[in-house]
Formats: sequence, C-alpha cells, structure tokens
Amino acid sequence: MASGAWVMFRQHFRSKKIKLAACFALAFGSYWLAIYVQKKYLINRNSNAVAGISIPSINEQSSKTPLPPTQPEWKSPLIMNCPKANPDLRSRLLSMDLKLSEVKAHPSNYGERVKIDSFGQKLNPKPAVIVLHETVFDVNSAINTLLTPHPSDEDQVSYHTLVARSGEIVQLVPPSFRAYGAGHSAFKGRWIFYNKNLSGSINNFALHVSLETPEDGFNDDLNHSGYSSAQYDALSRVLADWMIRYQIAPEAITTHRHVDLAGARADPRSFNWLQLQKRLTALQLVCKNHNN
Repeated sequence: MASGAWVMFRQHFRSKKIKLAACFALAFGSYWLAIYVQKKYLINRNSNAVAGISIPSINEQSSKTPLPPTQPEWKSPLIMNCPKANPDLRSRLLSMDLKLSEVKAHPSNYGERVKIDSFGQKLNPKPAVIVLHETVFDVNSAINTLLTPHPSDEDQVSYHTLVARSGEIVQLVPPSFRAYGAGHSAFKGRWIFYNKNLSGSINNFALHVSLETPEDGFNDDLNHSGYSSAQYDALSRVLADWMIRYQIAPEAITTHRHVDLAGARADPRSFNWLQLQKRLTALQLVCKNHNN
C-alpha cells in the first residue's frame, strides 16, 4: 500500500512539474513575442520617418483611416531671423482699444467639433492649428456670405473671426465650434474624416481667421497692396488669445495656401510675416529664447 501510494504521489508531482514547465514556456514565449513585435513596430516607424512619411497620432488613426497625400514641409516664418522685442510696441498692443463685434454665422455654415470620425475612431477636437485666410472681397460681403444658408456641403464656408482693414474684429463662429474654412486639407500629416464619401479636412482641430482684402485684390492676381497696420495689430491680439488659450505653438500658425491639398488656394496673398512676427515677439509669444 505504501509503495502504491508513493508511485501515485510521484506521478502526480511529475504531472504538476509538466504543467508548471508548460506555463513557464508559454509566458516566456509570449514575452519574447511581444518584444519582437515592438521592435518591428519601431523599425517600421523609424524607417517611415526617415522616408518622410508622417505617422498620425495613434489615438486618431486606424487601419481604415486613409493617410493624407504628402505635402511640402511647413517652415514657419515666425521663428526665422528673430527680431528684438520692442517694449513700446508691447505696451501699445496691450493697451489698444479693441474693436470687437459678434455676428453669428448661419448654422449651416459651421458645426460641432466631432469626437469620433466616420470610421469610428476617437478624436481630439482641441484646436491645434491656426489658418490664415483673406476675404478676396470687402468684409461686408464676407459677412453676408456667412449669414447665407448653405445646405450643400460643397457651398458651406466660414471663419471663426474676420479682421477688417479698420482693425475691427468680427467673430462669426465661436472657437469651440468647427468652422468650414478648409475643405480638402491636411496639416503635418493630420486630417479628419466626417464623411467617408468626402475628403479629409483639418477643420475639426483648426481655428480660422480671415483678413479683409484691399480693393486692388478683388481679383485672381497673385499679389495686391497688402494689409493695413491696424489689421496686423488686431490679428496679433486674436492670435495671442488663441495661442495662450489653446497652447498653440507659433509653428502651428499656417496659411490656407499651405493646408489646401487641391492647390487651388493662394491666400493670404501678399502677407507680411515680419509685421506679424514683430508684434507676436513684442507680446512674448515667439522668439522668446532669442530675447531672453
């Protein structure tokens, strides 16, 4: 009896050892498989980066979401050849009497910032890029366009803010909403799909501001006489508010011309980046390290 019990005990122990060894082998194999997959992912990601392919945020890109076409690299003029900060200009900008007004665009011309795209992917709707535009016509014509109902997707257009030549600032769409300032568009490899049948767009994470065009620019010419000093003053205050409120870096202030993937937009034409750079530098929002 004792001998039989001993045999049964040894068989039971051997079975336990086999099970333990199998569990150990499975865990060990899973560990090295995870490392192998991670290394392959890093290698692929690094090779794509070297090839100039922009990797979208893992939170906003699924295998079903198409990648935007390649774009020229955006090199911000705001951080090149930094001017010295002008304290007198800073005082003037901070003390200036802002001409503010609010006109609500027609609801068909703007919408909610979406949190899930048309592929079911979660999105970050926080504004992350500022796009500069121009009206091409006078500011009243631009306002009337945004007040006009546009039920068709192809006709919808809006900006969050207009800056008149007088320096008046007109808000048409609250920044918390999505303005329809750029249709077929992307910025640094990022775009959002609201409809699988339409192109991707940056509107869900963009803020749009448009400058009133001078009279000699009411045409398709590549250039015009430019924008007024009052416009650059007011624009700098609009941008300062957005940059601080949403923590947007100067490198993320761009143009409609750059984000437009159709190559049909040229605005804002004749824009003087130095005039804006001087003002944002005075407000300590660009070239901060240069002036410390």
